[in-house]
This record gives sequence, C-alpha cells and structure tokens, in this order.
Amino acid sequence: MKGARPLSNDEILLVSDQFTGTYATRNRSLLMLGVSVGGRISELLALKIGDVWQNHQPVKDLLFRKGMVKGKENARMVPVNADGLSSIADLIDWHRGQYSTLDPKRPLFVSRKHQAALSRSQAHRVLEDAFTQAGLNGKLATHTLRKTFAQRCYDQSGDIFQVKELLGHRSVETTKAYIGISYSKLQRTVSAIEVVNYNRIAVLLHSTASIPTDSLIVELQRRGFDASSLIDQLQPQRKQANAVAQVIPISTARRTHTVGSGHVFRTGGRENQAR
Repeated sequence: MKGARPLSNDEILLVSDQFTGTYATRNRSLLMLGVSVGGRISELLALKIGDVWQNHQPVKDLLFRKGMVKGKENARMVPVNADGLSSIADLIDWHRGQYSTLDPKRPLFVSRKHQAALSRSQAHRVLEDAFTQAGLNGKLATHTLRKTFAQRCYDQSGDIFQVKELLGHRSVETTKAYIGISYSKLQRTVSAIEVVNYNRIAVLLHSTASIPTDSLIVELQRRGFDASSLIDQLQPQRKQANAVAQVIPISTARRTHTVGSGHVFRTGGRENQAR
C-alpha cells in the first residue's frame, strides 16, 4: 500500500507481543518473516511449507519464485536472518501441532478453512488488529512489513543497489522512490527539536564539510542531483568549514545553535561565533 510507514525496532517488538489464541504463532510469524525477508504480502501468502523447510531445517536463503513475484520482475533469493529462521521454526512446530504432519505443499500461512492460504484481506485484519492493540497510529498496513524491511536494510547498508536486489525491483529509480529519506532519521530529527529538549540535548550539527566527498557524491546522485557540479560549488565552503573546525573544536558538552550562515557555540555565558 502506497504511503504505508515502516515500523521502528521497538514497534516491531511491541506488535509481536499482541498475538494471542490458536493462531498466534502463525500471525506472529507472518509479521516477523515479513520484516526479515521483505516479501510483498502476496509473496508471503504464496509460500508453501516446502519453500521454507528443507532437509528438516529452515532454509537459509528464501527463493521467491517467478510465479510469486509481481509483473515482469525476476525470481529473487533473499538471505534469511536469525529472526526469520526462528519464525520459520516456530511456524513449523505450530503446523505439526495443528495437523500432525508436514505436507510440503500446504500453505505456510494457512487459513482456518480447508487448509487454504490466508487471504490478503484476512492478513490485513490480523495485522491491523495487532497494530491497534499495540497503540500504534499512522498509515499501517500489510505493506508496512516490506517497507520496514527496506528501510532497515537501507539504514544499515546505505547502499540503495543492495536494497534494490533484495526487494526485486527492476530499476533503482523504483527503489529511490520507495525508500525516500530514512524514516528513523526523520523521527530523531523531529525529536531533537522538541522545545522541552532543545537546550538539554547536545545535538551535533553536521555540515557538508563533515561528509566524505565520495559519500556526498553517492547521496547527491541518489537524490537526483548533478553531483559533480554541486561538489565544485561546495568546495570553498568545505575548505572554510574545515579550517574553522581545526581552530574551534566542538565539544559534545556545548550547545550548538545555527545563526545566519554560521554557528554560535555557547559555553557557560561566553559565546564564540564562526562564520
């Protein structure tokens, strides 16, 4: 679902605690596998037991076959982390308890009726109820699982091409529009300017001068700018800022405020201004 927001790490743990009843393990595993491998809800619901359980153990690499993926996208292989492996193992134990046997062709996320696969609308209701019980708000839906996986992978790697491969996108342009700016970074930025915390939390303000040139080029290109042209324009500012940084070290104990084109560094009642 377009616009669905990702979950934070704390929110994932909070939601995972909301599932109860006979199908709690199935529902919790849907959440945890979704945020661990990044499948679309249609791809997750198309999985069979044999796709995730082979040679009496969870698969370490999950194959989303051609018949599962969207449109003309190719099949893709996604490594399964410890959270995903644990979810698969829990789900297999649940299948054994429910049905006594393991049929490789049985849907992994089976519905209550006739051992058919859980439908998208049923999956939506299951997750929506858990989001509500966890007290979360914002636009949350089944696509939140895939969005969470994508954002967390990008936050860890900073490599949009890695994320493109993991999501199975045909074009990096799709991935660029899909991820956008790190949601967790936006949260930290907005929290940092809270009135009650603004003068109490030491916030290190970064400038383009503090970013390595190669990293700056990659980020500018990711956002669709002409990197080489902008780097040339920024060079004088970067040199000046670096010179100032060598003269005036910024301690984490100081509070930093932006004033005009420079910064005012306050220590006690004294002020040093760098422009």
